[in-house]
Amino acid sequence: MTLADHPTITPPPATYGAVLGSRHVIRLLGGTLTGRLPNGMVPVGLVLWITGAGGTLAFAGLLAALYGLASALSQPVKGRLMDRFGQPRVSAPAAVLNSGCLLALPLIGAGGHPAAVAAVVGFAGLMTPPLEAGLRALWPSVLPDPAQRRFVQALDSGSQGLLYIAGPLLASWLAATHGPNTALIATAALGLAGTVIVLTAAPSRTWRPAPTAGAAGGGRLRSSGLVLLFTALAATGFTLGAMNVWAAGMATTHGLDMLAGVLPAAFSTGSFLGGLLYARRAWPGTTTSHLITTAGLFLLGWLPLLAHLGPHAAIALAVLPGLFLTLIITNAFHTVDALAPASRTTEAYAWLILSVGTGQAAGTALAGALSAHTAVLAALPAAGAATTLAILILARRKLGPGRRPGRHRRTRHRHTRHHR
Repeated sequence: MTLADHPTITPPPATYGAVLGSRHVIRLLGGTLTGRLPNGMVPVGLVLWITGAGGTLAFAGLLAALYGLASALSQPVKGRLMDRFGQPRVSAPAAVLNSGCLLALPLIGAGGHPAAVAAVVGFAGLMTPPLEAGLRALWPSVLPDPAQRRFVQALDSGSQGLLYIAGPLLASWLAATHGPNTALIATAALGLAGTVIVLTAAPSRTWRPAPTAGAAGGGRLRSSGLVLLFTALAATGFTLGAMNVWAAGMATTHGLDMLAGVLPAAFSTGSFLGGLLYARRAWPGTTTSHLITTAGLFLLGWLPLLAHLGPHAAIALAVLPGLFLTLIITNAFHTVDALAPASRTTEAYAWLILSVGTGQAAGTALAGALSAHTAVLAALPAAGAATTLAILILARRKLGPGRRPGRHRRTRHRHTRHHR
């Protein structure tokens, strides 16, 4: 009796030892997380740098938003360039320019001309190396086994939430103990060091996208399924942006400044734990069913937070929706794998990252505008989660394997035809 007789049999789930012990995995994960620490450090570092020199919080917040928006908007362009020229030729100069701009800020000074400071910050954001999209493109060559790849992608998604806990804490500590200039310098050094670790690894140096071949590889990137998926993920990003403002509102309501950081930290902790639990076993169903189910659970996790909760209850319950965020993101990346043309997967990953980022900016902006209305503010994260679920349900027939398969699906399809 062979596996062909039972095509539904799945291999045993991967283990931490097998995945993390595989060649290059720890280096790529560690390097990418180190290189992306500036994403969590720069906003806090800029605020402390400007306000520490007597500048206004409004200008500092504008700079932080400018950096994040420029980084998000430039992701698809850099992803497409990597699909055409490889990773080192894109990420290496981007990392050098990004770090150079951050190092230039202490030389300009927080009291420098606002236009000059904003220009340098904006250019630094544009030059953020696309490490997350690049790492996603590397996993198929590093871990050919689908079970191990699924495991490491969930671990990758879950650990990213920790960047937004460790990054701000590290930037705040450096600014408090050694000064804001030192915090910016350390941020630049960490970003450059992490990028070097990734780009000097053999998988990054040798990676090339699958060549364009016929309709499967040369189709349009923005199929209706991908557009709907990206729109759904923008709503998920909206939830994250609204959550941060809701946390700040809770801090004001209860007179506890720490809640502004502790509530997002509890949510991120849940996200990390959810990724670990999800990766531990093979779950029945398709990627599309997983995506819709976890989006529904994500929404349910927000509902208890609609009540007027005390600080301790809010912290405990904030873990619940976080448990399912990593699952949504992981399955969204798997869906991109199935729908995107094989020669443009990195660009497609970058569009997904952009969708979440722009949604987060929109959620932050709207929640800030409605922050005086406590009940509305508490409802905004749930509204974003409900929108995600609604779009995914409407799009479910377009999210499965279809007419424009991705790299791994096309490979299996050819294998199947060969044995007919």
